[in-house]
Parts: sequence; C-alpha cells; structure tokens
Amino acid sequence: MTLPTHAQIVVIGGGIIGCSTAYHLARDHKADVILLEQGSLTSGSTWHAAGLVGQLRSSASITRVLKYSVDLYKGLEAETGLATGWKMTGCLRLATNQDRWTEFKRLATTAGSFGMDMHLVSPEEVKRMWPLMNVDDLVGASWLPTDGQASPSDITQSLARGARMHGAKIVENVRVTGFEMKDGRILKVKTTLGDIACEKVVNCAGQWARQVGDMAGINVPLQPVKHQYIITEKIDGLSTDAPTIRDPDRRTYFKEEVGGLVMGGYEPNPQPWTTGDVPNEWAFRLFDDDFDHFEQHMMQAIERIPALEKAGVKQMINGPESFTPDGNFILGVAPECKNMFVGAGFNAFGIASGGGAGWVLAQWVVDGEAPLDLWVVDIRRFAGMHRDRQWVLDRTLEAYGKHYTIGFPHEEYESGRPRLVSPLYERLKRHGAVFGSKLGWERPNWFAPAGTEAKDVYSMGRQNWFGPVGEEHAHVREAVGVFDQSSFSKYELSGADAIKALDWICANDVSKPVGRLTYTQLLNTRGGIEADLTVARIADDRFYIVTGTGFRTHDFGWIIDHIPAGLDCSFVDITEDWGTLSLMGPKARAVLAAVTTADVSNEAFPFGHVREIAIAGTTVRALRVTYVGELGWELHIPIAALGEVFDALMEAGKPHDIRPIGYRALESLRLEKGYRAWGSDITPNDTPFEAGLGWAVKLRKNTDFLGRRTLETLQGQTLTKRLMGFTVDDPEIVLVGRETILRNGEPVGYLTSGGFGYTLGKNIGFGYVRNPAGVTDDYLKSGTYELVVAAEKTPATLHFGPMFDPAMDKIKA
Repeated sequence: MTLPTHAQIVVIGGGIIGCSTAYHLARDHKADVILLEQGSLTSGSTWHAAGLVGQLRSSASITRVLKYSVDLYKGLEAETGLATGWKMTGCLRLATNQDRWTEFKRLATTAGSFGMDMHLVSPEEVKRMWPLMNVDDLVGASWLPTDGQASPSDITQSLARGARMHGAKIVENVRVTGFEMKDGRILKVKTTLGDIACEKVVNCAGQWARQVGDMAGINVPLQPVKHQYIITEKIDGLSTDAPTIRDPDRRTYFKEEVGGLVMGGYEPNPQPWTTGDVPNEWAFRLFDDDFDHFEQHMMQAIERIPALEKAGVKQMINGPESFTPDGNFILGVAPECKNMFVGAGFNAFGIASGGGAGWVLAQWVVDGEAPLDLWVVDIRRFAGMHRDRQWVLDRTLEAYGKHYTIGFPHEEYESGRPRLVSPLYERLKRHGAVFGSKLGWERPNWFAPAGTEAKDVYSMGRQNWFGPVGEEHAHVREAVGVFDQSSFSKYELSGADAIKALDWICANDVSKPVGRLTYTQLLNTRGGIEADLTVARIADDRFYIVTGTGFRTHDFGWIIDHIPAGLDCSFVDITEDWGTLSLMGPKARAVLAAVTTADVSNEAFPFGHVREIAIAGTTVRALRVTYVGELGWELHIPIAALGEVFDALMEAGKPHDIRPIGYRALESLRLEKGYRAWGSDITPNDTPFEAGLGWAVKLRKNTDFLGRRTLETLQGQTLTKRLMGFTVDDPEIVLVGRETILRNGEPVGYLTSGGFGYTLGKNIGFGYVRNPAGVTDDYLKSGTYELVVAAEKTPATLHFGPMFDPAMDKIKA
C-alpha cells in the first residue's frame, strides 16, 4: 500500500488505545487521521490481555473514563457490525480481613460519590453467586454489577472498523523509523513506506511507546513486565455468566471463558523484561511458560476454587505488559515536543480504559487541552529522574507488586530512595524526621519524638504519627516552626515582555510594583484551574514563580506553552538553585529579627511583599506569605547556604522554642485555614468562582487573560457547585477524601480532601456541594448535612469560611 504524503494526525500503534483514539478522532472530530501499525492490529500486547473490565478508580475523572468504556463497548457492535465479546457479568472483590473490608467500605462510598452502584455482600451471598468458590475465609465482598469482561482483539477490530467507517485510514505492516523535527515540533513521520507530513502525532505504541518517544526526544517512563495467566478446560458447574472475581488478598483474578476459567495474578516478586529496547519483531509472541514462577498463584487459586485442582490447563499465556512507576497510565502532550501526544502504559487495564482513554485523548489532541481533570494520568507528572531506566524499573516493580495490596492512606513507596535530598537531610534525620517522597524529593512528613521509632506504621484507623503531628501543629499555632520546603518548584520569567506574558497567563493581577507578590491561578479556556502558584516581582522585567513540588513539569509546560508567540521573554526552571525554609508561627518575626539587620516589622515588610535580606552572610529572598494561616515568611536561600541559614534560625529560635515541622502538620494547618490544594480541591474541572477564589481574578481590570471569556459568561450567574468546608465531631472517624456529602439525606457531592484539625479537635473535609438548580447561600444554610464514611453516615456541620481564623490579624500584622 502507498502511504499518503500528508495527514492532519498520525496515530502510531494498532492496539486498543490507538484504534480507540483513531475512532474518536474520526467520529467526533471528523479529523484527517491515519493509523500506522508495525505488525497487524492487536499484535503487541492487546491480543493476549485477559480482558477484565472494571470501572472504579479513586479519581472521579478516571472513573468517568472507565464508565465511558463500558457504555461504548455495549453499543459498538450495533454501530460496526463486529462483536466485542462484551458481557456485563459484574465483579466480586473478596475481602478476607478487616483492613481489606474497611478498604471496600471506603470504595463502596467512593463508588456512591461517583454515581456508581457498589454493594457489600456476605460470604453466603458470594457462595450463592459463585457456588464453586470456597468462602470459609471471607469477611465479605464488594459487588459492582456493571463491571464485566470483553474480548480484547474483538473490541479492537470493532473500533478499527468504526474508525474506517468514519473516514480514518489504517495501514498495517509499516514501521515508524524516526521524525523530521524543527524547533521542538514534528514536521514529518518517517516510515518504512515513506514520509508523512502532519500536524500532530499520537504515540499509542504500547510497550514500544518509550522507543517511539525516544525518536522525538521525549521520555515515556515504561517498563515491560511479564504477566502470566492460564486458560483452563471446561469446568463442570461453572456458569457462562459467572461474575469476574478479584481476590486481592490472594493476589489473583478469575473470569469465565468458554466454560473454563482465565486465572492470573500480581505476584510480589514480578519478573521484568528488558530495560533496553523492546524488539520490533515481537508480533503475537509470548515468553516460555514459567510454571515455577506461576505456582504461587496456582496454590492460592486452588484454595479459593478447589475445582481448579482437577481442571486441565488449555493454555498458559506469558506476555509482556507495559507498567508505569505509579501504576497509573500515561496520557497527554509530551513536555519536550509540542505536537506529540501519548497514550500508553496501561498497567494491564488497557481493555477497561481503552474506550474512554481514546475518547479523552482525541479531544485533548484536537483542543490542545484535556477535557477533564486528568492530572493523575498526565505525562507531565513525571520529571527528569524518570529518564533513569533502572530507577523506573525498580519503582515499577514495586508498583506492580502493590497492585492488589491494601491501599492504606498515606502509604509511601520505598524503592529508589533517597533520590533527591535537600542539604538539610542529615540534620532533619537527627531531629527524628520520617520522610516521604514527592517527585523524587525526600521531604519530612513528621518528626518522631525521642524514644519512638522514626517510621510510619500503616493502618486503616489513626496511624502512629497522629499524636506527634498534633504536637507539631500546636507548636506552629503557639510558638514557631520551620519547614524545609526546598522541593518547591521554582522558575524565573524575565525580559522586556515578561509582564505581558504573565498578564495573559495569570487570572490575578500580577502587574504590581517591584517587591510585591501575587497568589494566582492559571486557567484553561473553560475557566478551569490548571495551576495555582505565587508570582513575585523582583525587578521591572523579572519575576520569581513558586509552585508545588509535584507540579514542576506540568506548570513549567503550561506556562511555556501559553506564552504568546513573538514576546521578548525567557522562562527557566531554577528549582535546584534555591532551598526554601518556611518560618511560621506567632514568634516567627522575633526569630527573623534576631538573624537579620533588615527591618521585618509589619510597616517595613507587609504581607504579600518580597524583600532581599541578609541572614548568616547570605542574601535571602524573603516572601511574606503563608500556607498555614500564621504569621510567617518563606525564605528562599541559595542552595549552598541553606545549612548555615537553617543553623542560624535554629540558634536564634532557641528562646522561642523553635522546632522543625513536617508536611503532615502543614496539611492539617492548611485545612483549618481553608487553603485549597491543587489536584484535589481545585482542578481543571473547577472555576475560581466555584472554588471560592473569585477574589483572585482580575475581571474588574480591562486586561484579557486566558479563561476570561468563559468567566465573563459565568459572572453573576448562580453557581451549580461550590467548594464548602465540613467538620465531623466524632474523633474516631478518619476522613481521607471522596466521602459522600448528603444534604437532607440526598447525595450532593463528595469530599475532595479530608484530615484532622488539631486546633479545632475535629475532622475537617472540603468538597463541592452540587445542585443543578443552583447552590445559593440560602440553599446551603437550609440543609442538614451528613457524610458517608466507609459506608456509614455521620452528622456533619457545614462551614462557609475558614474554620480557624483568629490568625488573620496576626498574619497581616
């Protein structure tokens, strides 16, 4: 076949993700799209996928993506005439211990929050639904009736036919060999059959996605892992519509297939394939059977379904699946190349995700921005460290091994650590720091008191750090604490047109005089919040921008992509050049005054200002700003001098009982103050008006900015959702987020974040209250509220403003 010389969009890879993306580009957007497959359709890892389709994830948006898959698969055969093998058998998840049962109760609550029906059923009910199962060790199970199973190859062929019906071209047996590029953009896709000029490329190359990315200089952090399952001969008494089973405590899964069973699992000692390039010649190929490695699953499976012991094994499948370092798939526009999009790394749930992932990816490719809050799968959640293939291998194997382990709140990964440390790492260790990790950075989560072990002990109830964090929290409210926040992402924007660029990108007014700082959101065209950061003006033509640790690649990419063309400015990442110490608490000024000759009185250094001051012989950039609701400063210090400045603060702070404080206390302090966290309380799905941040939008100023048009249409309209605070008096309850909000007994939303407010002595949660007819003050005040926590209702009190605010005068004074 001859290739066309030009296409609007080239999709690389003919597995389920590529075919779904091509289908949606053609069907929804009438795009001129061509799909290239190096072998034949499904020949990578799609053909040997087990085909279980579950829908529930901890993110509302990803759950919506998976629900879309199910809806698509149900109706696809009617559209294309090709069966998909879709069977809505429902799914049973089995619990054999109380922690798992608590996890399921929380999952059932999350399902309810997201509008799905998950039931908690007894062992007797499980036995009735699945008579061949041994239920002696069960506490119970969760039952999601709308889950099911499908035939991976059939769905893919059906999507491919649908794509062709809507005008897409599909070419098999053509390999991509490289790209012709200019200024970080792809101009042409080079192939074994010639070059194709194009506007955009979508890399859906499965386990080859890393290699395809490499050709364009982009990093797709994937690791192929060998995943085994068996298909048995017919088993007497097995119903053809038997529910799929996930038995996480035994690390196994089951589905019915032609009267027999498909059984596989996720072992704690997984076997990686290569860290090098995956061979191109791997169409429809498998590894040799490895019964020795698979035996651990077989033994567990026979205990669960004794009939398996006598069932013949028809086939063993041992094939590579692409896994990622955090178990979430990869979507979005590559930070290194403006017109390559990626859909890869589906961690063995590509069939469940395929329909929905293709839908959102197609929209993203056409619009240039994600249609939903897809942060948890966004390729920009990664950073430079993810180019290290050994690190990616180690972390990915840990994530694979945790696929079926209990998801304890606040659990940290252990592999590949420590990766990045601040110069204070050893000092903080001596203070008893228990570290967590964020985008490679080791950060103190809490400090273990003398005589206690400095480690997290995970549980479903209150964890071992609960008391010590309460003491740290109180210390910041009453005295003074110092937080090492060196992992903050930091950028500098400079040049004659720097202010023009920021005026367009920022929702708030950053055109303040030198020495002022601005808290602002960056918005998408829908008015949704894409980033949340501070901008300090340090010279007429120079701005210092600070954002969260995990958002480094994302926010840098968002800013650079939205600087209008032709402006004279340069934007650089200077994260590693500066360390950050946040000095917070009512005694913060006394400590700061003792280490600098600068005037740090409120008159000389008001809230929302930035000054250069000298500490320990070093020029420090001091920002008067807070995320904890107390008087304080963020001190940005040249990284080489961080240790000396820390020591000076600790020495000067002795009379005021200064102590280092961790991120868990920071979280409880910000919850009391009602500060929003991006990625949970505020996302690309939420506008500043809905989030209660309308005060930070410059609509009164006659300056155009990204998202302004949408906000103008919303201004003055009654909101249909609003972010509100809630407290729960029962101290035994643990809020973690996604608990359902009930108003007068009816669900109206769910919590976006939850924790404990130690000053209040109460649980605190934030979440959007929704009502299509409008969420007015009267509507909010006239309701009686409860939260559903782990499937139990508990009374809750609604709050309009911050729950702890005597500090407002202190902050500003």
